[in-house]
Amino acid sequence: MTGPEAVSKELAAELLERALSRGGDFADLYFEYRRTASISMEDGRVRSVGGSVDMGVGIRVVLGQAVGYAYAESLEPGAMAEAAETAARIASGSATHKAIKVRRRRAKDAYALGDTEIVDVDGKARVELLRRADRAARAASAEVVRVDASLVAVHKEILVVSSRGDMVYDFQPMCRMSVMAVARRDSRVEQGSSSGGGRMGLEYFESVSPEDHGEEATRVAVLNLDSREAPAGTMPVVLAPGDSGILLHEAVGHGLEADFNRKRTSNYTDQLGESVASELVTVVDDPALASSRGSINVDDEGVLPKNHRLIEGGILKGYLHDRISADWFKTRPSGSGRRQSFRHPPMPRMTNTFMEAGQDDPEDIIKSVDRGIYARKFSGGQVNISNGDFVFSLTEGYLIEKGKLTAPLKGVNLIGNGPEALATVSMVGHDFELSDGMWTCGKDGQSVPVGVGMPTVKLDALTVGGSKIG
Repeated sequence: MTGPEAVSKELAAELLERALSRGGDFADLYFEYRRTASISMEDGRVRSVGGSVDMGVGIRVVLGQAVGYAYAESLEPGAMAEAAETAARIASGSATHKAIKVRRRRAKDAYALGDTEIVDVDGKARVELLRRADRAARAASAEVVRVDASLVAVHKEILVVSSRGDMVYDFQPMCRMSVMAVARRDSRVEQGSSSGGGRMGLEYFESVSPEDHGEEATRVAVLNLDSREAPAGTMPVVLAPGDSGILLHEAVGHGLEADFNRKRTSNYTDQLGESVASELVTVVDDPALASSRGSINVDDEGVLPKNHRLIEGGILKGYLHDRISADWFKTRPSGSGRRQSFRHPPMPRMTNTFMEAGQDDPEDIIKSVDRGIYARKFSGGQVNISNGDFVFSLTEGYLIEKGKLTAPLKGVNLIGNGPEALATVSMVGHDFELSDGMWTCGKDGQSVPVGVGMPTVKLDALTVGGSKIG
């Protein structure tokens, strides 16, 4: 496959009719073509160079809440027909269908791709991007003793066809650079990292250069050489703009995915129209942010996605739906059906999830804290969807004392409950930032790229897990 015309409407209709031949309610085809190129350097030496091509089709048949799913790892008609028959046998029923007439639909373009995809860039040129990051990281401090860097680029095309007749194509480029620096002072060794990218090509490095990533990785590594043990206890926490959005994504966003609410395993089940956060909190999932890592022009069920206001002024307004959950809740699908590849069935997933900006000055937010924690960078976390309990680890955090940032901290864990934490939001800054494209979300064994964002936010009380009491 390359391009929207790679699969004929006639072939798609034939496969759909075969998939529904045993009486399923609905069927769809998910064609995918993917090229990947990757290079990694360890301590200044190229350690691995990789590339792959993957192509196939996933065929789904839905019967009520039951799903029959099969895939073919080629676009050979016989293999695809066999997959369609397998899916039909898994989800067979008594429904009858008219002949399917397929029509092509166009999706809007949320990616500002330049002339050159990184996956097509010469290997030597890609290595030079990593060497630039390496040189910058080492030049930023004599205490840096090791630098690792990697660059991954993907060219991905999808074509989704449903038994309702819609055929929608999307081209989804992706790039990500990651740099890790190790610094040593006497016997103490610390590290720092920087990552970024998005649905862009070489033009990404016009806004964020390899040198920027190298210098940022060194800044964090050297900063951590001066870090001290984090305090433990319940105290105010100020979330920095940008990366802090990952806490919102994990601790709140997953609970708003409709499959968990359909199964009644989310703490947000039956809460539509209810207050679930401070009135200062508005949470949005927007698939159309220009070139963001989580952006999509069409979801993996062929639905054109839209901006979702999930929580507005603290009130729960809606869930993220795929076709199955939308049918269950008797609403329209929201364009939130996503999957890792053609080998996986879709499920409700986030795209770019963030809290909208407020009115407070970020400096005033910090000044309002007598003693607390400033959380700037996260390494990820864990959340219990059923009750919202979470644990997150910081890679960069600071002690706030009498309204000022003082000592950098190590070993900071933030422990709490998503809805309870949002209820303690007392100040929201006007400085919204979208995190640079570095996050990947896992759910039920599937990984998809996502975007997160946040302004500066004050939580009045959160449990801090540190090693220093008091």
